[in-house]
Amino acid sequence: MMSDAGIFTRRTFLGTAAGAGIALAQGCASTAQEEVARRPNVIYAFSDEHRWQSMSFTEMPQVQTPNMARLTAQGAEFTHCISNYPVCSPYRALLMTGMWPYQQGIIDNNIPLSADHMTLGKAFQNAGYRTGYIGKWHLGGARAEPFGFEHSLIWTGPGNHWEDGQFHAASGPIPSEGYNATAMTDRALDFIGTHRHEPFFLMLSWHPPHANFLDPPEAKLALYPEGSLPRRPNTTGVEPGTGTEENILKANTWPYYRGYHGHISAIDDELGRLMAALDEWGIAGDTILIYSSDHGSMFGSHGVGSKRQPYEESIRVPFLVRYPRGIEPGIRSDALFGAIDIPSTVCGLAGVQIPSSFRGLDFSPHLTAGHGPQPESQFIMHIQKKNASGGDNHPAPIFRGVRTERYTYASLAAGGGLLFDNVSDPYQMTNLHDDPGSRRVREHHEALTRRWLAEASDPYTIPA
Repeated sequence: MMSDAGIFTRRTFLGTAAGAGIALAQGCASTAQEEVARRPNVIYAFSDEHRWQSMSFTEMPQVQTPNMARLTAQGAEFTHCISNYPVCSPYRALLMTGMWPYQQGIIDNNIPLSADHMTLGKAFQNAGYRTGYIGKWHLGGARAEPFGFEHSLIWTGPGNHWEDGQFHAASGPIPSEGYNATAMTDRALDFIGTHRHEPFFLMLSWHPPHANFLDPPEAKLALYPEGSLPRRPNTTGVEPGTGTEENILKANTWPYYRGYHGHISAIDDELGRLMAALDEWGIAGDTILIYSSDHGSMFGSHGVGSKRQPYEESIRVPFLVRYPRGIEPGIRSDALFGAIDIPSTVCGLAGVQIPSSFRGLDFSPHLTAGHGPQPESQFIMHIQKKNASGGDNHPAPIFRGVRTERYTYASLAAGGGLLFDNVSDPYQMTNLHDDPGSRRVREHHEALTRRWLAEASDPYTIPA
């Protein structure tokens, strides 16, 4: 007679199979959790109005940005990151949705973004990340939760950078104390510290170096005694009452220029605080840390101020990224990389599925595999200025155009256009638009612009 130990009944089989199934399921769940845990953290830190030219390792060695230089040396840089629409809200909508302005509705400042769109925050939230947004928002309202950010601390305030702003928490407003960029970093470090043991995605939007240009920390002003910062060779009309846009140019005189770079050095300090915290917590190797900006600033180049311009000082911004586990240090890519491409690229770096609605390309292989997209051009634009300072009287031109490897082309809505050879004329001081010898180049760039207009659902018509 077979002993009970040798009896293998259906009930025993089912029980054993169920147990094995549970163990298998638990094993799969454990493996899945480990896989999620191995995903990199992502910090997308960006400032407001920092042009690419104003860093110690680009075109202004006099500017003190040691942490930006260190981040670049330890990681990688896209040297030609183009702000497709160099204005606060339109850039942020491109960054958030990966869609062109007429496809998501943000054609100027102070237009609210619909939460119906797929966003970068939702893409990471859907992938199991803890998500947070801290700092300037400028997309309508004061809550980021509808856009995929479970932790939302949006900052609002007047133009100055000290103590007059507030953070909007779910429980109500919280006063912003001290220098607002420091207060934003403080709260970012709280978020990182809380979630450092799980994959997190944090967007940190610093307010400086945006105006007010006169109020950086005193220690940063002291870095730049009068005359210590050179002007770009294309600078004209920076004294009050001169130039073509007096009300804007008056903010380009020495105290403002000095303060602008003081703010940049202050942002460099905040970036250094992030880097130090990641090192202290032992998570730097597993964290994708990005520094960029929404657009640049003219400061008297070409006799104009502010942004909303097709010139390099307005459209070219930093894009620095460090990811020790996935990017070899010292990589430099000259590929034409646009704001429209940032959402797809950030997803690609993290291994997060890129939403089908994102219109940009994934440039992450440039950083991880040594090759990647090589678009012939980036689309650049200024669609509307009703919500600019001075409204429709704001002097910046309405334009559409392209930045290619060699040229910048812009069709001006008022007629005529701009064409610069950025190789032979890096400061864009000779307009070739009406030069008979450049006709074929102009026509080619017009054709590129027309293709982008169709791609971006943009109704602009290039004037005859």
